[in-house]
Amino acid sequence: MDSNTIEMLLQLLFIFHSITSSVCKVSCDTPLVSNLPPSAFRSSSELSNSHGPGYAKLNRRDGAGGWSPLDSNKYQWLEINLEQRTEITAISTQGRYGSSDWVTRYFLMFSDTGHNWRPYRQEDSIGAFSGNSNADSVVMYKLQHPVTAQYLRLLPLDWNLNGRVGLRMEAYGCRYRSDVVSFDGSGHFIYRQDPNAPSKDKDLLTLNFKTLMNSGMLAHMETVSGLTFTVELFKGKLLLQVRKARSDFHIVISLGSLLDDQHWHHVSIERIRTLVNFTVDKTTQQIQLPEHLSHYEINEISFGGGGGLQKSHSKRNFHGCLENVLYNEMNVIDRAKEKHVTITGDVSFTCTESIDVPVTFGNPGSFLSLSWTASGEGVSISMQFRTWNEDGLLMTFDLQHHAGTLWLYLSKTRMRLQIHKTGRIVVDVTAGVNLNDGQWHSVELNVRRGRLTITLDKSDSSTTSTSLPVVPDGQLFLGGCPSAEKHSATCRNPFSVFQGCLRLIHLDNSLVDLIKVQQMLFGNFSDVQMDMCGIMDRCSPSHCEHGGNCSQSWSTFHCDCSGTGYSGATCHSSIYEASCEAYKHKGNTSGFYYVDVDGSGPIKPQLIYCNMSDTVWMVIQHNNTELTKLRSSSEMNQHLAHFNYSADAEQIQAIISQAQYCEQELSYHCKKSRLLNTPDGSPFTWWIGRSGEAHMYWGGAVPGSQQCACGLQDNCVYPEHFCNCDADSKDWSNDSGVLAHKDHLPVLALAVGDVSRPDSEAAYKVGPLQCSGDNNFWNSAYFNKETSYLHFPTFHGELSADISFLFKTGSSSGVFLENLGIKDFIRIELNSPNEVVFSFDVGNGPLEVKVETPVALNDERWHHVRAERNVKEASLYVDHHPGSVQKAPVDGHIHLQLNSQLFVGGTASRQKGFLGCIRSLKLNGKTLDLENRAKITPGVTPGCPGHCSSYGDLCQNKGSCVERNDGFTCDCKLSAFTGIFCHKEVSAFFKPGSSVTYTFKEPYELSRNVSVQSSSIYSDLTLRGENISLSFRSSQTPALLLYVSSYYREYLAVVLNRNGHLDIRYKLQQDREAEVFRSAARNLANGQLHRLSIRRSSDTLSIQVDQHANEVFNLTSDTEFNAVKSVIMGKVLESDELDPEIARINSLGFTGCLSVVQFNSISPLKAALLYPDKSPVTVTGSLTESNCGSSLASNPYAAETTHSLSDHLGSVDTGEPIVNAVHSDSALIGGVIAVVIFVTLAVLAVMARFLFRRKETFQTQDPKVGKTEDSPETPFNTDPQNVISENQKEYFI
Repeated sequence: MDSNTIEMLLQLLFIFHSITSSVCKVSCDTPLVSNLPPSAFRSSSELSNSHGPGYAKLNRRDGAGGWSPLDSNKYQWLEINLEQRTEITAISTQGRYGSSDWVTRYFLMFSDTGHNWRPYRQEDSIGAFSGNSNADSVVMYKLQHPVTAQYLRLLPLDWNLNGRVGLRMEAYGCRYRSDVVSFDGSGHFIYRQDPNAPSKDKDLLTLNFKTLMNSGMLAHMETVSGLTFTVELFKGKLLLQVRKARSDFHIVISLGSLLDDQHWHHVSIERIRTLVNFTVDKTTQQIQLPEHLSHYEINEISFGGGGGLQKSHSKRNFHGCLENVLYNEMNVIDRAKEKHVTITGDVSFTCTESIDVPVTFGNPGSFLSLSWTASGEGVSISMQFRTWNEDGLLMTFDLQHHAGTLWLYLSKTRMRLQIHKTGRIVVDVTAGVNLNDGQWHSVELNVRRGRLTITLDKSDSSTTSTSLPVVPDGQLFLGGCPSAEKHSATCRNPFSVFQGCLRLIHLDNSLVDLIKVQQMLFGNFSDVQMDMCGIMDRCSPSHCEHGGNCSQSWSTFHCDCSGTGYSGATCHSSIYEASCEAYKHKGNTSGFYYVDVDGSGPIKPQLIYCNMSDTVWMVIQHNNTELTKLRSSSEMNQHLAHFNYSADAEQIQAIISQAQYCEQELSYHCKKSRLLNTPDGSPFTWWIGRSGEAHMYWGGAVPGSQQCACGLQDNCVYPEHFCNCDADSKDWSNDSGVLAHKDHLPVLALAVGDVSRPDSEAAYKVGPLQCSGDNNFWNSAYFNKETSYLHFPTFHGELSADISFLFKTGSSSGVFLENLGIKDFIRIELNSPNEVVFSFDVGNGPLEVKVETPVALNDERWHHVRAERNVKEASLYVDHHPGSVQKAPVDGHIHLQLNSQLFVGGTASRQKGFLGCIRSLKLNGKTLDLENRAKITPGVTPGCPGHCSSYGDLCQNKGSCVERNDGFTCDCKLSAFTGIFCHKEVSAFFKPGSSVTYTFKEPYELSRNVSVQSSSIYSDLTLRGENISLSFRSSQTPALLLYVSSYYREYLAVVLNRNGHLDIRYKLQQDREAEVFRSAARNLANGQLHRLSIRRSSDTLSIQVDQHANEVFNLTSDTEFNAVKSVIMGKVLESDELDPEIARINSLGFTGCLSVVQFNSISPLKAALLYPDKSPVTVTGSLTESNCGSSLASNPYAAETTHSLSDHLGSVDTGEPIVNAVHSDSALIGGVIAVVIFVTLAVLAVMARFLFRRKETFQTQDPKVGKTEDSPETPFNTDPQNVISENQKEYFI
């Protein structure tokens, strides 16, 4: 046969083997019970001989037609011995034939020995199976995970209320092959690999083990290169250690818990090149080895101990049994039996097991009582226990002769013994610590000759003297006390009940036979599980996400989310926003914020600078954003710079993906240093982008062009080149621009090549990565028909599901989203205008979480919904209203299993559809693209306009909200404030010579000196009211704060008199003296910040200072302020026409701070500071913009707030740049200069501070000033917009 034929036959043989193997695997369903002899059946009791356990075979009518116990209660059981270890795959049950007796719910338990039973738990840790609903039908369950055992036991939990327990059953499975080896804690064996065996990229070691010891080494693998793998049991957990000899490489991972339970556990270690999969039972964890460790050969494996023991945690050999040990499909135990391994110590090929009978106390009513019959002088009581609870009663008994009562109990993880007599504590002893770790601990109580001793774990002892006869008076109670109505004996438990397991109970050094107690031959008990320890480790695997710390009690677990950045019962939901855009819409200003790009996803939060302007920028810094100079060096052919960013690669990629636009400045300054060597040469310089690919285009050019910005725009200094630097000029030149192709960003490295020639000089600058826009935050869809919806793939949130979105609607009800399974489902809907309902079913029955809001939600404003469901609870929050939380049932189903499409805006039945907008819909941190799906869906349109109804309140201080397609902006034209929300004070510090004059446009008639009546000349500038607001801070008295002049020598003056009181002076008639209105506020010249509001309407004047009560005055003069000329802050320079008193005050000028000055709709200080060239203002003397008027508290969301980081980088001067020098001795000189400058500035600062304090101008610590309530604007005779030209208004934003 030729090679092709052989190859074809091999392939057919492989296919045949695969098919037969799968058939064999599927066909493990042979009935196991029907052919067993009667001796294989046992039960707790039987109603009669004809109701015995031997008649409990499926579909049989022998005897009374099945098994029924003497009493129908939860302590009955039916046991079947399968005669050998067998793989069990399914169970069927049936009621007793021709009767009203059947079981409706039951437990299933397994054992290899007929003792130490283990309950079968389904995928969701559910122990109970649903049984029958009549006597004849068969209910079959295929086990999700087959079980290997010799014995199985069925415990009825519930039965037909009109009958009794009645049962027939069958089990299905197949024979199980087992090779075992037993170690006694001293022996081990070593398997050595054939040194001539070919190398492999894959290794696989699998085995099963069982033990009663909580520590010991199972296997140790060594390689020729010194890499070792150690698998060991330590405190009931299985550890995998990977070490490399003569290096610091060391990895330890832990899986499993409570593995010292004398049940078989499966272990697998699979290596595929550098990937190692470590599996214990059903849980797998991966290790990624370094690439240089991908090729190694295991030369020996020791089992049970031996090599590597000294570096293990346990420092012990293994004591227990191993089963079916396979290394690369080779049966190692067979090799050991054939003497192909090196055996040391006592190793046998049978698995003998010691029989320990534990008892489980799981409920508040659990107790076990035993009789005390010993009559010796002393008392000796001992037992072993394990629990997760910090507190609980282990034992209590009354002392003989009414000498008192003894309690032995756990108190805050320590063991405590107390004896009370007539209400007094006469003995109080403690021992041990951290006894709630789930491990087995021993406790011994010994009393002899007046000495009482408690010993924990055979080492920690506490002893005290007592004169009392510490001897039980008849009975001991373990775990708790019986209820008074069920037991006549006196037993009081002032402590918590014990929840855990006990075993090896010794009374007077005799082991208590708990099997006889179970058979009720002596003692008494209630609500306990005999011959099994039902402890569960609810933290293995941990349901705490994102690094949350898991702790537990007997019935539940708790996640400590401190320092993780996540919250909730399982640390699932992020406490941070997903973008700077989201922070902006919570009213936050520029600063550093933690941003969690994927919410509850795996990417960690990152501290990022948010530059809040009209365009919100996320700024990601790296280690060198300064201009860096390179000197020529013959030894340096190329300079390579790497850039380390403040966010990791995964975070940056997520930020770029969700951003609408990203850019990064890239500039190159050159002197005899070529850049891209255009037009035809090979580039000297290039940069490396996110994918690691080198790019030969420069900032401002397009990808693949090998050009700079000037080449693209055809404005290079030398047109024959595509970059300015490629001209190789002796003069400084530069090529600068931004890179904006998102797929290439950020710049990870820069290679500069042409710096080796003697006259070559260069400098480069790579700016921070900046991204704007949030594709997720504004992604929205409008549903305009009740029958319309969007559909998406099935939502997978089996154990944790969080859903968040914003909606706005005018409808009273509608389904936001729905996803169905066979029985499970999840749905969120608006049930009424004031109620949102989150409903779901994971197999425990439908559950609803509701939030009712005090305000209607169908108000066409955006509302935020957040729903979360995890294994512990479900929660729902709407906006900032109080949320609702529903606890999950204990030990209920936990997996949410969905299989249909996810419907958004409606349901599969097309009923109760939603009308309105849904935006930013996120499921487990991933945003659904509503807009793209809406483009192809009838009845749904992409995008949702109208954001000012929801976010307009963020615009402060008379700022107005302006709609945008993707949000809003605040227009600050009519506000004295500036900033993204019109929130930032515009303040200036004035000195005695400082003056700011805002001049209103002179009327046309006056400028032409037309001789007409004055009333007609100035009629359009007459005011019958003013609305003035400002803040000030000063220690000067007297002081002129504000002066408003008129062409008719009328004026308004705001003055601090010599006592620091506030005077408002009005002169509205030339033939009368000025009227003075004095505020009752005391001494405002105290260096503190004060807020002043002055409002006049006709003859009514109101003044409010800070939060003081509003003061009202009446003018007696004319009420018209004619021909307003100017508003002046600081010194009035044209002082010839001033009243003498005003002139005297004005001569001093003003020293202090003025802030947010507003006169009607005019903001003169803002115009002078921000738009001096475009506004009708005149500034004389020193005027310094300052934050002296700031009174805002720090931002609660920002980790650090700063406003100094520029949002865009400007053009670079073509002269020689000021840079950070590289390869230059100027660094030392620069350092010395920097120190000198620093010392000089420090001296000047101290002198300035001293002089500043001498002047007593104002204090630096601002008190928090309460916000006064704005009242409606005062009506004017002439609207301010008629006083100011249209061209002027735009400058006072």
